[in-house]
Order: sequence, then C-alpha cells, then structure tokens
Amino acid sequence: MTSGNGTLNHEDEQLSVLARETGDALARAGVRLVTAESCTGGWIAKLLTDMPGSSAWFERGFVTYSNEAKTELLGVPAALIAEHGAVSEHTVCAMAAGALEHSRGDLSVAVSGVAGPGGGTSAKPVGTVWLAWSGGGRESGARRFHFDGDRDAVRRQAVAAALEGILDRLDGGSGD
Repeated sequence: MTSGNGTLNHEDEQLSVLARETGDALARAGVRLVTAESCTGGWIAKLLTDMPGSSAWFERGFVTYSNEAKTELLGVPAALIAEHGAVSEHTVCAMAAGALEHSRGDLSVAVSGVAGPGGGTSAKPVGTVWLAWSGGGRESGARRFHFDGDRDAVRRQAVAAALEGILDRLDGGSGD
C-alpha cells in the first residue's frame, strides 16, 4: 500500500526489495518462474512483474482462488481437495506441480491459506498458510506456516515467505 503522498510503506518497501532480489537471482540462474496463488490473489506475481525486464524470468501466474480453478487450470484432482482440503500440503504440492505442467516455467511457487478474518477452523486456524516450490532442478518441497495479524498481514507474510523460499531454492538451500 502507498501512503497518501504516493510513497511505499515500510512493509511494502521490504517486499519490493525482496522481489528485486528474487528477480535478480532468477535472472542470474536463467530460470523462468511460474506462480500458482490462492490466498495471495496474485500479489507474488504483481510484485515480481512490477520490475522492468521481468519478462525475461517471469513466465506466468495463475490465480486459482476457487477449488474449481485449482482443478481446471492446474489439474489438481477434485478428490484430492475434497480429501485434504484446499489448505493442505497435498493440494499446494499439486498446485506447484500443475503450474509447471501448464506453463513453460522452470520453477514454481504455490500458496494456499486461510487469510481471514473468517474461514478458520481448529485444525486450520486463520493464519495457516501452505507454500510449495517445484522444479528448478530440485526436489519439490512444501512448508506450513502460521502467520499472525489481520488479513493483509497474513497475505503479506505469505508473499515474503514465498519469495524467500524461491531465493533459498536458487541459492542451494533446503527449499522446504
């Protein structure tokens, strides 16, 4: 978000710096990224494509907010979502794999979560977010997070974690 005078707030400034670092790392590695986003609603793709020259390393983004979109656009089996839920390791891994299968990307990141303020359960409270990364010459990996704050704060933290995970994969870290 920008302030009234058009400048970025501190949190968005930090995300922009992280996105620039991610874009630079993707360019150096010669890797094209694809995103599959649910609770972040395309925020990862937006941040990355804000940068001039991002078409060299950003292949495409899928915003698959509904379960039907996850199935239709990414090939996530409806039975898998029915069994495990949209916010699960199984679903987010299938989203990451499907993003690669339905694109020309080399590396994918997928996110699904409960951003709130409603929708949480005792098993998956508000702030529960699953992220998965696939491709890039590495084994796929997923990680569950629990973020605090309001809807915007949960989504912002999910975007940051997604970008940090991409950097980790490109830098040879564990990626999960």
